[in-house]
This record gives sequence, structure tokens and C-alpha cells, in this order.
Amino acid sequence: MSVASSFNRFAKWTSRFTGHPLSFGLAVALILGWLISGPLFHFSDSWQLVINTGTTIITFLMVFLIQNTQNRDATAMQIKLDELIRALKGAHNELVDLEEMSDEELEKMKAYYSKLAEEAHSKLGRRKARTSEKNGQADTGKARGSGKAATKASTA
Repeated sequence: MSVASSFNRFAKWTSRFTGHPLSFGLAVALILGWLISGPLFHFSDSWQLVINTGTTIITFLMVFLIQNTQNRDATAMQIKLDELIRALKGAHNELVDLEEMSDEELEKMKAYYSKLAEEAHSKLGRRKARTSEKNGQADTGKARGSGKAATKASTA
């Protein structure tokens, strides 16, 4: 078994274990035990150093495990999204490997899709204006209600 495979198995197991309520309970019990032992050690510098060193080491190691888990999850999500793009009729298959593009290529793609979004918003605005004209209403940009509140206010 390779080192990478062993690390992945360990990272998965650790991720599941540390995300479990039992782990949280064990951490709380450890901290309570440390607090209770304070008077025994006269709250000495060594007593404080134990918890500081322990938490620093655990935090340092957890950073790598969390990053491994996030990398794995991101890769799996990317593969799923790539499959959806590939499977959809009319989808742009060049989007499948966006994460592999350079920053310049990504900026070009972003500009292209921003332009498409602006065109869509523009068409939508024209459609709203035509619909308002057909209904005999000027498009003031304000939402119109059913008129019940205005009727109630005028009769009050």
C-alpha cells in the first residue's frame, strides 16, 4: 500500500471521527480534566504549556487533514459538474476543464459570460417594457400591487 493511499485512508477516518459528537465530548472532557488539574499543579507555567503545546500540535496536524478532505471533495464535485456539462445537450464542453486554464483564459471566459448575462438582462428589460406597454402601464421601475391597499386607504 502506498504512502498516499495510507494517508488518504487515515485522513478519511480522522475526518469522520473528529466530526462525530463523541470526539467533541472527548475534547471537552480533556479540557475539563486539564482545568481540574490546575490546582494540583498550582496553575504553573508547565501546566499551561501542556494545553498550549497539545492544542498547537493538534491544530497543525488538522490543517493538513482538513485540506486533504477539501481537496478530495472539490475534485469529486468538479468531476460531477464536468459530467453534467458533458451530458447536457447544447452545453459548452470547453467549460469542462476551466480549473486547468490560466488566469488570462479565465478572465476571457468571465468577460464572455458577463457579456452574455448583460445581453440577457437587456432583453429581459425590453420584454418587461413591451409587456407594460401592452397592459397600458408605464414602466416606472416600482413594483405594483393588486390595488387592494390603495382602495382600502382611499375608503378609510
